Amino acid sequence: MGGLGCPAAAYLAGAGVGTIGLVDGDTVELSNLHRQILHTTQRIGTPKVDSAIAQLRLSNPSIAYIAHRENLTPTNALEILRPYQLILDCTDHPTSRYLISDAAVLTGKVLVSASALRTEGQLMVLNGPSLKDGALTGPCYRCVFPNPPPAESVVSCGDGGILGPVVGVMGVLMALEAIKIIAAGREKMSARDPLIDDQPRMMLFSAYGMPPFRSVRLRGKRPGCAACSSMPTITTESFNSGSLDYATFCGISMPANILTEEERLSPQVLERYMQDQQRRPVLLDVREKVQFDICHLDGSINIPYSTVEQLQLPGNACETNPNQTLDHNPAATIPRLPATLLDLPSGQSISVVCRYGNDSQLAVKKFKDLGLDEKGKRWLGDLKGGLYAWKRDVDPEWPDY
Repeated sequence: MGGLGCPAAAYLAGAGVGTIGLVDGDTVELSNLHRQILHTTQRIGTPKVDSAIAQLRLSNPSIAYIAHRENLTPTNALEILRPYQLILDCTDHPTSRYLISDAAVLTGKVLVSASALRTEGQLMVLNGPSLKDGALTGPCYRCVFPNPPPAESVVSCGDGGILGPVVGVMGVLMALEAIKIIAAGREKMSARDPLIDDQPRMMLFSAYGMPPFRSVRLRGKRPGCAACSSMPTITTESFNSGSLDYATFCGISMPANILTEEERLSPQVLERYMQDQQRRPVLLDVREKVQFDICHLDGSINIPYSTVEQLQLPGNACETNPNQTLDHNPAATIPRLPATLLDLPSGQSISVVCRYGNDSQLAVKKFKDLGLDEKGKRWLGDLKGGLYAWKRDVDPEWPDY
């Protein structure tokens, strides 16, 4: 019961939600108190769920509170979450976010997911109901973020810092979304307002932003998603067997030096080149489109890494006729490089961009295999550290989603 869970639980209890289950294996610490508003100095060292329930009962003793004094794992998540109708993910690490999202899909639950760090936050309703028929047609966490960030880039609230009111705002918004879903307010609101659509969205909050709130439209379920597609690889059996290792999944980071230093640009150098018409590179952003739509560098071309992985040399594209190229095979479904890249002036440099500078390295290797570097005549490299480094070194106002 941390900075998100405390305000969310407080407002849900105040609203009279019949049963609230709290899951946390941690104990109260002094450093928690500036943002975890259900705890007090008198309860330092006690289990967080007990401290939270004691405070919630003071405001509303008439509803049921269930304490789960443990952390979620693949072996206990389904058993713990199955009895509830709605799940709120108030955690601050990718391992738990993927775990909770997968469990929500397997148990058929709507998931309200939020995060907050420093002065920014984001909120999504995942696996959400359709306004038309109530079916769970919304994307899951893996649809939005197919690949976890590298382990070394992950920062928790405790390590990276958080402004108390920021996490409070996001927790209150989680409670609001939960109440809307429980009370079917979205359906009623949609019937009154034709401007409200059935499209899943991500809400972004920045304490210093103008305006502080932004809403970004998300795509629906991702074909081939390991959790929620028509042929998922994550199943109840894999959960119960304990074969799913989320720590390993989220701890896998690509080698830090796939490319040489000569093939990488620092954020400061890229910024300087972008202001020089003679040296400005073409920017290829290989993040998924939903992330590209949230924010991107001016003039960037989006080719998601999931598409880049499937690109093949024309000579390998058609098995039936080795002399037939992809362009002349109407049955071929293998993605091709867009004409905007193939028609670039000879020698025009290209810089590949991603979120953390890992997928971009692999994409550079792939593009070079396809001959996009003109056999070394064209500089083709990436932004070292990705947009995470761009925010850190060049633009502090860049959205930290």
